[in-house]
Amino acid sequence: MADDKDVLRDVWFGRIPTSFTLYQDEITEREADPYYLLLPRVSYLTLVTDKVKKHFQKVMKQEDMGEMWLEYEGTSLKWHYPIGLLFDLHASNTALPWNITVHFQNFPEKDLLHCTSNYVIEAHFMSCIKEADVLKHKGQVINEMQKKDHKQLWMGLQNDKFDQFWAINRKLMEYSVEEGGFRYIPFRIYQTTSDRPFIQKLFRPVTAEGQTHTLGDLLKEMFPAAVTSDDGEKKYQVVIHGIEPMLETPLQWLSEHLSYPDNFLHISVIPMPTD
Repeated sequence: MADDKDVLRDVWFGRIPTSFTLYQDEITEREADPYYLLLPRVSYLTLVTDKVKKHFQKVMKQEDMGEMWLEYEGTSLKWHYPIGLLFDLHASNTALPWNITVHFQNFPEKDLLHCTSNYVIEAHFMSCIKEADVLKHKGQVINEMQKKDHKQLWMGLQNDKFDQFWAINRKLMEYSVEEGGFRYIPFRIYQTTSDRPFIQKLFRPVTAEGQTHTLGDLLKEMFPAAVTSDDGEKKYQVVIHGIEPMLETPLQWLSEHLSYPDNFLHISVIPMPTD
């Protein structure tokens, strides 16, 4: 793997200033002040919002508190999506802080998965890593690791320890010179204008002739409207970790450097702001 540690660090330490406000219809004993947090882009909402829950517990009775869930401008926020993806997809063109509404009643069963403990998050996270490694190395790297290595990946994410996480994760990013890259690139393309949760297909980092595939090549095949439009006007922003990478960027490089800890490239395709 190309040793571009500054990029890896910038991605890992990306933060989103966020304001949490209790939903107006929640029953409280006194007025609840908002709670402010810098959310890590690479983590999951249910992993880092325990302080939010404790803050609002102070003004509520235990019997009025069901499972906490979060929403932004009417959209329930899926905890099993990384935080940075949720922001890019739903709020990337809004002013900061990100204003999230907190609920303890009327859990939206159709929209959200329940998350009763950190074990649920860990299981989801590890299944994503295993799926990504099947795409990259036929699952050989993750299967050859010991259980303590799997645990170190999870603990690195849970405790926000960059070096602890990457000591193991770098093995998942390796490939031989002859291969010229991963077998397939683990990616998901999301859009808010579709009922489909995301686009995910097999896509190689190099062509059969050995030419490097770029982000633009991937989009042309999976979501052509993101690259070209009939009138030549740019209609979409293609966002990963809050930035718009150049379409000429090699997909292999993006996969090594801009993947989330779950080893997937989470790509948001969002309509250009109209104002």
